[in-house]
Amino acid sequence: MNDKPLIRLSQSQLNLLESCPPQFQRLYLEQLGMPMSPEQQERLSWGSQFHLLMQQQELGLSVDALLKEDEQLRHSLTALVQAVPLLNHPSSNSWQEAEHYRTLAFNGYLLSVIYDLLIADSDRAYILDWKTYLQPENKSKLERNWQTRLYLYVLAETSDYLPEQISMTYWFVKLPKEPQSLTFTYNSQQHEQTERDLSNIFNKLDGWLNDYASKGIDFPHLANCEETCFYYSQFGEMTHKNSQLSSHYLENISEIEEIPI
Repeated sequence: MNDKPLIRLSQSQLNLLESCPPQFQRLYLEQLGMPMSPEQQERLSWGSQFHLLMQQQELGLSVDALLKEDEQLRHSLTALVQAVPLLNHPSSNSWQEAEHYRTLAFNGYLLSVIYDLLIADSDRAYILDWKTYLQPENKSKLERNWQTRLYLYVLAETSDYLPEQISMTYWFVKLPKEPQSLTFTYNSQQHEQTERDLSNIFNKLDGWLNDYASKGIDFPHLANCEETCFYYSQFGEMTHKNSQLSSHYLENISEIEEIPI
């Protein structure tokens, strides 16, 4: 019997593994955090407040205290409720929950997702996600992002819904613009491709973790990392020190801040 705990991974870690494996090592194995500017901290705080606001409203709790001192939060909430009828008038035949959490064991890892709002009825499921930055121009980039892919995949794997019965909608709520949305449908071909891609990522990760733990070998840069990786320049300025990977180190990897896509 294998009692080794599953390594918990979210969409943030999957995105980082595909874009910059050394930065994954730095953040999650060596716990070397990324410094944030005051502007980044402010954006992160506002986003956290908005998500808390939406969760409390969905639970039927008062949101007056959160809105009293932030007029932008009030305007964003009002505009979103007007733009999304299901928030104001949920169907009597549907079930919905804010901050809905699901996990899926996959090839020795535990995939974890948190849906800002999950709405489910007899033959359809809708994933809604609140984004506190302006809508990106490149829809295909968001479609390829692991948040979109993982959220759809996990719901199909942990429910009775077929992939074709699931969709995911991002709502971009930050003023001055009115709320805008992007919706992604799903199908069996995408589901199978996601499963293959996850298997490939975890096969690589298995090898990298083993080399790092047993031989002190760093996670490798990608072939085109110097030209395409946002983090590449940081590594030339670091004095890198290898650290040992304990057997339980990755049990509770946490989310990194939400980064505009």
